[in-house]
Amino acid sequence: MVPIYTVEKPGFINMLKVVDPRYVLPSSKYFAEVALPRLYNSTREKIARELEGVSFYSATTDLWSSRTMQPYMSLTVHYIDDWTLRSVCLQTAYFPDDHTGEIIAQGLKDALTSWNLDEERLICMTTDSGTNILKALRDNEWPNLQCFGHKLHNAIENGVKDPRIDRAIGVCKKAVAAFSYSWKKRREMGEVQAELGLPSHQLVTESPTRWCSLQKMMERFLEQEKAIVRVLGSDKKCRHLVPTWQDIEVLESVNKAIKPLQEFTDALSGEAYVSVSYIKPVLHLFKTNLLQPEEEDTELTKTIKRNIMQYLDDKYSDPVKNEHLDMSSLMDPRFRTTYIDPDKVEQIKKRAVTELMSLPAEKSTPQQPGPAVQVCQGEAHPPPNKKMTLAAFFKKNVPEPSSHQPEEVKVETELATYLLTPEVDPDTDPLQWWKRHEPNFPRLSNLAKKYLSVPATSAPSERLFSVGGGIVTCNRACLKPEVVDRFVFLAKNA
Repeated sequence: MVPIYTVEKPGFINMLKVVDPRYVLPSSKYFAEVALPRLYNSTREKIARELEGVSFYSATTDLWSSRTMQPYMSLTVHYIDDWTLRSVCLQTAYFPDDHTGEIIAQGLKDALTSWNLDEERLICMTTDSGTNILKALRDNEWPNLQCFGHKLHNAIENGVKDPRIDRAIGVCKKAVAAFSYSWKKRREMGEVQAELGLPSHQLVTESPTRWCSLQKMMERFLEQEKAIVRVLGSDKKCRHLVPTWQDIEVLESVNKAIKPLQEFTDALSGEAYVSVSYIKPVLHLFKTNLLQPEEEDTELTKTIKRNIMQYLDDKYSDPVKNEHLDMSSLMDPRFRTTYIDPDKVEQIKKRAVTELMSLPAEKSTPQQPGPAVQVCQGEAHPPPNKKMTLAAFFKKNVPEPSSHQPEEVKVETELATYLLTPEVDPDTDPLQWWKRHEPNFPRLSNLAKKYLSVPATSAPSERLFSVGGGIVTCNRACLKPEVVDRFVFLAKNA
């Protein structure tokens, strides 16, 4: 957000005079004390009204320190409204207390209470793997899903633990740093790139807090290997940074193993589309394809793949979380029972029936009769009597569907019908599918709203940190915490 004092800068004032000389620009005090608080209050009231009618919601949370080292705790909620996935920032609250599990648990409870959100409606809270966050959710007895992005990042870090890899990555980092701090080497790099016909790309620096940055650094390093070797080799002071052929082989082996995995982190970090139901299919794809050792792989590549898959299998072996992921997959018409363990399909069906029994069926709009069932005026008279055939005697003994069937039978029938519907194209938006088929599956549609709103990663909360970083800048380091909270809230919701 642009600082409020922008309205007092001569350049901004002159620009508005050109746009409309008659416009009288209010003072910065008016914006700070009247306009922004009014906008914040109206936006908060609007969101509070929307949340009142939400049957189920999920959430993400994380802790963050601003540029001035002030601690904040973010909280976002996610829900499905009119078959559109909504994401709302509730707070970026100042959190000066010790970050223990007990205090975080109470802070999260207070945050939900301030918005009149019942804990019973909370389906799941997606967080990172921090022990304090996990303890807080256990203390509150809230269901938890650990961020898939963090899990995959940790799996890759665990998979590349090898002295050979450490050395090769160390050489790569030092070489990249040599270009980062020398404009002369960057200039020489551009000349060599043009001479060798290489893309004029800058080298990428790894950032430990950014997912996939290690792989992107290695990939760019391998792409520009010839130019890097020539530039560093021409400088006596930097010749020791030239990678050996063994280092290059190691980097190629690592890059081949982890490159196919990086796209999934970004794909599962979205807020505007269903992501949680993808976790089981993605894990299945990893196990059967992307992390399956191939004949042409080096031994190092095979070892990395096995280590990554073993780590993911271990982390996703918890039966409670697995069941939650199975339910999410079941409610996605693209997957249903395809990626559920065959031995657990009946168990998941029983859980779905049990939950459906406890959920009220939504009132659906009656469907308009199609032309095939409309009665024309010329056909208003009853058809003439036909001669009774032998089959007619047996038709009388066939029991007709009764409207007084037990509720459990109706639920089981609805679920069975859903599982027998035609296959859905993988590019189909599951929420749009449910919007079209809601009248046919009024109970199941409630269950879909419940499970498909959960984010697969904690990226929504972490995006608030990026917004906060653009607000608490060096020039605005003295902003009060409540002002920061208000600005982040408006930047995300207004």
